[in-house]
Amino acid sequence: MNLIAANFPLRPAWTEIDLGKLRRNLQLIRADLPRAVKFLAVVKDEAYGHGAFDVARIAIEEGAWGCGLSTLEEALTLREAGITAPLLLLGERQEAELPWCVEHDLTVCVNEPHTIRKLARVAAARNKRVPVHLKIHTGMSRYGVRWDEALPLVAQIVAENALQLEGVMTHFSQSDEVDKSFANLQLARFHEVLTALAARKISVPLRHACNSGGFLDLPHAHFDMVRTGILMFGIFPSTVCRQIPGIEPVMSVKAKIASLQKLKPGEVVGYGMRYTAPSERRIAVLPIGYGDGFPRVRNTGCALIHGKRAPLIGGIAMDALMVDVTAIPEAQLWDEAVLMGRQGNDEITVHDIAKLKNSVSYDVLTNWRLRLRRKAVNGDTRFIRALI
Repeated sequence: MNLIAANFPLRPAWTEIDLGKLRRNLQLIRADLPRAVKFLAVVKDEAYGHGAFDVARIAIEEGAWGCGLSTLEEALTLREAGITAPLLLLGERQEAELPWCVEHDLTVCVNEPHTIRKLARVAAARNKRVPVHLKIHTGMSRYGVRWDEALPLVAQIVAENALQLEGVMTHFSQSDEVDKSFANLQLARFHEVLTALAARKISVPLRHACNSGGFLDLPHAHFDMVRTGILMFGIFPSTVCRQIPGIEPVMSVKAKIASLQKLKPGEVVGYGMRYTAPSERRIAVLPIGYGDGFPRVRNTGCALIHGKRAPLIGGIAMDALMVDVTAIPEAQLWDEAVLMGRQGNDEITVHDIAKLKNSVSYDVLTNWRLRLRRKAVNGDTRFIRALI
């Protein structure tokens, strides 16, 4: 018996990734940028749930300088899959990770003197010169050296023959809101560091600050490279940021009707009996639930079936949810339902799901569970085994 997961029949609930739309989004992003400005494709957390290998491959084909990741495992999975472009590891690295970074030609983001010393020793022992990007904390208060304490760290990097100061970067706390005052304060602090480097004749090839919101709304902060994450996937980081016509969502979440039930007046639905039928109703059961990442709500939200909205009724279970299809008499077993995405002339957006979850679009995209197999459409794809 062939038990390779890639050969299993698709479960009747899945995420669908439109690689054609992804490619088009990347082309629109590239066309919107000045030619001299590079872009880094942020593919951490399985490319926000879209599949890191396919996204990385297509982004590089469409001109990305490289990819940004969060964990060593993410980077090594892409290297094992054949991605040879620069891979920038964001955040901080443990000492035990540094030999792996050097061995597999990863670009390391550095924030601490200890990391710089240890990385230089590992690189020198392997007769390599490792590119690093120095993170400047300008107000995010997360990773990075404070803007007013950065120069000693720069000097330490420059003094290490086994390291190359390839990049200097910062990250905006708030770049996609109408009020840009704090973003501009951060930018001014970043400029302080860049001015000090120029005065010391220290050349840095890649200066970068912008995430998707900054790319859209802060053109004066583009520098040498921008970092695009959620925008690649057709999701604008806010409703008030600049829009690029033609950008479309890449991910849909779908399921098939696994059961149909008829209710008589007064009959109840689901755990806790949270819904009581006011009249004769016809309901459809979709084999997807909070165990797959759908918000655990009650009597709110909907699915699209035959292009019409079917209200969710009762409470969401781990593996199932129920929708009222009384007004959709054509609904039959194994018909396709859309929980997130477009069907016909209607659409349930990631922002709609975020409202149900009382969260944000980033959280929704990254929290669809992997037991919802990803089905890629409109492009060639490949199943990649994770290292972990």
